[in-house]
Amino acid sequence: MSVPPDVLRPDPVRSDPASRKPDVSAPPGADEVSRIVPRRHPGRWLSAVVALLALAMAVNSVVRNERFQWSVVGRYFTTPAVLDGLLLTLWLTAAVMVLGFLIGTGFAVLRLSANPVLRTLSWGYVWIFRSTPLLVQLLFWFNIGALYPTLGIGIPFGPEFLTFKTVNLFGAGLTALIGLTLHEAAYAAEVVRGGILSVDAGQTEAAASLGLSRWRVLRRVIVPQAMRSIVPTAGNMLIGTLKGTSIVSVLAVQDLLFSVQLIYNRTYQVIPLLMVATIWYIIVTTVLSAGQFYIERHYARGAARELPPTPVQRLRRQAAALTVRLRTASAPDAPPR
Repeated sequence: MSVPPDVLRPDPVRSDPASRKPDVSAPPGADEVSRIVPRRHPGRWLSAVVALLALAMAVNSVVRNERFQWSVVGRYFTTPAVLDGLLLTLWLTAAVMVLGFLIGTGFAVLRLSANPVLRTLSWGYVWIFRSTPLLVQLLFWFNIGALYPTLGIGIPFGPEFLTFKTVNLFGAGLTALIGLTLHEAAYAAEVVRGGILSVDAGQTEAAASLGLSRWRVLRRVIVPQAMRSIVPTAGNMLIGTLKGTSIVSVLAVQDLLFSVQLIYNRTYQVIPLLMVATIWYIIVTTVLSAGQFYIERHYARGAARELPPTPVQRLRRQAAALTVRLRTASAPDAPPR
């Protein structure tokens, strides 16, 4: 069978590379990839510039304002009176948080009890102390001697075995501790109760099916999982309690705020002394916030849960990404951008 000569003759259109049409189905080469331009966000950049300018103006107005008297702030920042007030504030905050959560945990367990009497009494305690302002509670405990001159231990409606005068018992410091603790316990009870209720009921049923006791189920199963919900709120309560201790200055308790008040009542330098207290509160709150972050990260662990990066890890990732960008941009054979 003979082949026609026109079939064997090469087609000039097909043989010429310049006249070939690109094959759409073939993947493009490295040189043919179009540059992908990211979407521009001018509003985002504009808002960031405006925010930075506003922040710079605010910082400049504070730093360069001579009425703040920063030299006076530096002179009184570490005086013994201020440091003693700071230590009392820290001690009062720690004692109130520990005692408040111990009492609040007991009331939270009572709220979840099957006993209607205990459940009602716990609800009544939370209702009363959450409905009354903290300042009113402190003033009430400070004047408890006018209502109960003496307190005794004995048989109800019977003889008393031990009596003592409330005037000699309830001083300013003890009154502040009692008032803040009872107020904190009411809120801690709801925080703990909410954390316990956040645990799935199937966890308790599974632990009970293994023959574990109720105390062990609560300690080994319920509490570790409830801490994921308790810790964030408890951290906020801790910071609030730290700042809320300043209210005990109305009882002449020499905390941080009352200590600086004693100084500026003598020197009439109100603003710089208030700045001393403000800076100390900011420092302590920052430290507590950092501790809260790591505690939350500890209880956020799980088999399939990725932990949030720490600030140090976040900085390392950003530095590594910036290094890669710089190396890519400075490479001699880098494709044009």
